[in-house]
Amino acid sequence: MESTTVPVGLKPRLKVTAKAKTFVLDTNVLLHDPQSIFKFEDNNLAIPVEVLEELDAIKTEQSTERGRNARRVHRILSELLPDSRSMHEGVKLANGGTLSVIINPWLADPKLIDTPQMTAFRAILPDLAKKDNRIIAAALYVKSCYPPPTILVTKDVNVALKARAVGLEAEDYLNDKVAQVDDEGDYREIEVTIYELQRFASEGEFTLEEETARTLVLNEYVLLRSTEGKTMPARYYGEGRVCRLNIPDWIKAPGGIPIRGRNLEQQFFMDALLDDSITLITCFGKAGTGKTLLSIGCALHQTHDDQSRYDGVSISRPVMALGKDIGFLPGTIEEKMKPWLQPYFDALEVLIPSRPPKDPQFAAKKVGKKKHKTASALAMSQAAISGGNAPLPASAGPNAPMKPYERLIKSGLVEVEALAFIRGRSIARRFFILDEAQQLTPHEVKTVITRISEGSKIVLIGDPAQIDNPYVDSRSNGLVYCHDRMKGQALAAHVKLTKGERSKLAELAADLL
Repeated sequence: MESTTVPVGLKPRLKVTAKAKTFVLDTNVLLHDPQSIFKFEDNNLAIPVEVLEELDAIKTEQSTERGRNARRVHRILSELLPDSRSMHEGVKLANGGTLSVIINPWLADPKLIDTPQMTAFRAILPDLAKKDNRIIAAALYVKSCYPPPTILVTKDVNVALKARAVGLEAEDYLNDKVAQVDDEGDYREIEVTIYELQRFASEGEFTLEEETARTLVLNEYVLLRSTEGKTMPARYYGEGRVCRLNIPDWIKAPGGIPIRGRNLEQQFFMDALLDDSITLITCFGKAGTGKTLLSIGCALHQTHDDQSRYDGVSISRPVMALGKDIGFLPGTIEEKMKPWLQPYFDALEVLIPSRPPKDPQFAAKKVGKKKHKTASALAMSQAAISGGNAPLPASAGPNAPMKPYERLIKSGLVEVEALAFIRGRSIARRFFILDEAQQLTPHEVKTVITRISEGSKIVLIGDPAQIDNPYVDSRSNGLVYCHDRMKGQALAAHVKLTKGERSKLAELAADLL
């Protein structure tokens, strides 16, 4: 379509149809997903030249995901736009859309800086030295010249608000967002007769009615309830069959104390953690629900002897953001990661106390204060086992004896992983725990999961309501996205923990504050 306001050589050949839209991409969208260029179907894509400038400044970040994605975007654009003509006029994409680089003549030509459009724009956003304002101005230019609806796509909430303030439609990048996040309890109840429940209790499995089975997904956890109020937990194995949970009365870390699930949801979680057929687990849970303690406890329970399926346990969590240089902290990788992994050290201290309770047969011979102290220690351990972090004892100085869990780390049974260096690795025969997974993008979670080899298991845990990463939200973070895409796969299971077990105060604070 011809336009007298566009200098020759700068006018993109945008596709004009009744259904076509023109999407102007912000820098953060390309950094979030370099393949986003191919995910707008048969619509027009316009990339302001200011975006290329911002990508150029970021590409030098050698050890970060942002730097890698910036370089990946540059490679994609250089292949799609091989010469000057294609840069200015645009090219057709394989999905039927078009791609163009926009040079805003309102800013490039001094004679056009005082046009009515720019005068109105500068009255609202006067600082044209800011790249965000120049990108918004480029999107307004596209809107003024071409018939299709023009939409600025950005993951920066402030940029979206400023764009709307100047009359431009703006929206988030939705391709990797789940439709909705489940805010209810994770398990469903299924009504059965008392006779069916009794048969399930004796045989260990039960076949549901076809209509009920259609509503369940593979490896979904349910609660069978009779009309008399009797209940039994179960897992759906497909083809209408539900089976009893396969969990021991208790689990135990090497040299530690026995622990057990304290509520139904924790029993679901333990069933998934201990099942060798499930190699990917996602777990949602607020603070104090036992995510950390149960995951590390079940992991160590399965690595206690030479016949174990796993050679050891690997623990990691994002250093905000993933790939940030942690070299400013002194020491080895383990020492650098220790502040980020302190919740796991606290959990290990609970599982393997520095002063474990004495053998009951000897404790029974003690009377008075010693007996009371032993009972108190047992009670404190049992109170903490499934819900929270216990404080480490005060250090006794450099010559203090090594804590029991520190021996596990020194022996290699427990390994600390830095996500910044996980790319290219192949993790075999390890029980891998990724904490705070809600802080990662879908692409980052994919990078981690694709490192898992045969014989390994990965557990992603986190709270989608507690996100510090400015580039993800409750619907687009890697934990929620992974659960949504892997739902119903035979190798995957999902559990949601809602009941706090740390303390009454922690439970109240998690709900009310």
